[in-house]
Amino acid sequence: MQEFNHIEALWAKHTVDVKISADDMLKQAKKDVGAIRTKSLLNILGMSLSIIAVAAVWLLYDFTSIATHIGISIIILAVTVYTVILYFNHRVISKNDFTENPNIFLQNLKIYQLQRHQLYNRLYWFYAIALSLGMGLYFFEILPNFELWLQALILFLSFGWVIFCSTLLRKAVIKRDKERIALLIEKFERISNQFKDIE
Repeated sequence: MQEFNHIEALWAKHTVDVKISADDMLKQAKKDVGAIRTKSLLNILGMSLSIIAVAAVWLLYDFTSIATHIGISIIILAVTVYTVILYFNHRVISKNDFTENPNIFLQNLKIYQLQRHQLYNRLYWFYAIALSLGMGLYFFEILPNFELWLQALILFLSFGWVIFCSTLLRKAVIKRDKERIALLIEKFERISNQFKDIE
């Protein structure tokens, strides 16, 4: 343990003053912003494809139960609303060029960070509950066509996936997004400070 403390003390004494130019930081920030924008677009695309897939199932199969129609309507509505929210979040970080005015982009990035927090906390639960309700209503007509063990498996996998996404996966995504956006905000604050020093 003493060796570790000694190494830790040496490491604390050894500080390196790294000077990074504003241009280098802008290049790195451009890469990070591009990754966030791409991920955001892929989320929107994936959600849009989900809407199309569910709508196709609804149109191609002749469902007789009103519960099934209501369930599919709820699923499509929930996914559509969530997709629209994702789109408006995406617009916040893509509507202006960060190289023209880093301060305005920094403000937008902070708005985006707040919106993502709301999306993953309050709004996500409405989405998860609506999906679960929609699936439950959809299953009223579909599940009786299967054997009991297959019904149980379908229910377990469907609602297990919702629970997994709502707990472990959601927490991991929140943590990763929070770190990534906080790091980007820090970079833009440093860039803004360097531009102020130049002026």
